[in-house]
Amino acid sequence: MSNDWCEIEKVAKSWIYEAAQIIKSSFASSIHIETKSNPNDLVTEVDKAIESFFYHKIKEAFPEHFFLGEEGIAEELQSLKGTVWLIDPIDGTMNFIHQKYNFAISIGVYQDGIGMVGLIYDVMADELFHAVRGKGAFLNEEPLVPVKERPVEEAIIGINARWLIEGRNPYRNPLSALVRDVRGTRSIGSAAIELAYLAADRLDGYISVKLSPWDYAAGLVLLEEVGCRASNFQGDRLSLLEPGTFIAGKPHVHKEIISLYLGEDH
Repeated sequence: MSNDWCEIEKVAKSWIYEAAQIIKSSFASSIHIETKSNPNDLVTEVDKAIESFFYHKIKEAFPEHFFLGEEGIAEELQSLKGTVWLIDPIDGTMNFIHQKYNFAISIGVYQDGIGMVGLIYDVMADELFHAVRGKGAFLNEEPLVPVKERPVEEAIIGINARWLIEGRNPYRNPLSALVRDVRGTRSIGSAAIELAYLAADRLDGYISVKLSPWDYAAGLVLLEEVGCRASNFQGDRLSLLEPGTFIAGKPHVHKEIISLYLGEDH
């Protein structure tokens, strides 16, 4: 059974706006916070409720589709065969808790491992970045133009400062050298928003030593439509089933950072 990707995007948009209203209404009551892998890896009942919301919407509308989400509502997938929705219900949970700002709903829809639909909704800024494969990327309904290249020394890179001071991080020294060489760095605290900003030409690159598929699945669809590239630190294709190193950028920036800072010899 073939999918109408534009129709799927339209349905996903309506769900995103509905989910955003649920999130906003949660601010009226106290939010229960739990930790996951470490004291700074936070999850709330709102994250779980929004993931459950999407899971049940998808199962009802597209029962033959599969689901992969951050909070583990569905069974873990072993493959990306068929149509798979990769969802982060609230990307930037720490921001959601502390700032009530700078968090996003991220939805990527893949067919046999190929990204077909990507949506990243910055809830509080009311910015919906969205794309269907081969049809361009948009911010709300305005088309995003292909990105403009800048040399590395003029680039602004999204990177978390933790990666520069974490002693066990084998990439600490090359990343520190990169940060010294670029024009500036930013850390929003939501990978999805930072990838959307890259697609919208607000950043030139984004780097993480460890990023999960639901963090970047939607972003990859957007980035492809505007001519950006994404890979692991070795320049290899990203896994959509397990976390790993991640770099995305405008083609020249992406290539230069890997060859000069992150390649096999570093």
